[in-house]
Amino acid sequence: MRRSRLFTAAALAIAVAACGRSETSRQAEDAQTAASGQTGAPGAAAPAAPASDADRQKLLAALPAPYDAADLANGEAKFALCRSCHTIKPGGANMTGPNLHGVFGREAGQVEGFRYSDVLLKSGIVWDPSHLDEWLANPRTYLPGTKMSFAGLKDAKDRADLIAYLMVETGYAPK
Repeated sequence: MRRSRLFTAAALAIAVAACGRSETSRQAEDAQTAASGQTGAPGAAAPAAPASDADRQKLLAALPAPYDAADLANGEAKFALCRSCHTIKPGGANMTGPNLHGVFGREAGQVEGFRYSDVLLKSGIVWDPSHLDEWLANPRTYLPGTKMSFAGLKDAKDRADLIAYLMVETGYAPK
């Protein structure tokens, strides 16, 4: 009985400590886990996200304008609006929304195991920064009939910062 209480208390302490971590610190932990040979899911790929701020800044500088001048910290802060529905790490879970790792260049409705709305499945959209910018401004008017309930991000600078953050953190490869 006492062991059970200790285990419960330890699990609760870990959960509480995890709440304050940023997505970047979560990804750094994921990279360390992958480097040690442990993965969260069978067959999960090693994280493609850069491990250091210097690497992130190099990727940012390689992005097309206006994303090369984005504020990644603001983008990460804006991603907090998305985090309750989406994950971004390689092999991450689908939640209310699909995992977004590798979203750029992917046709809409193609994440295995996620149930999309018919309108999104039939849209023919291939996600790029321009489509994502329009989508994030107001998903319901951009694609009426979508299941996404997010009201949108009205500020263009905030959208650019969020898109740049996603480009850096989800494996975007500039062409």
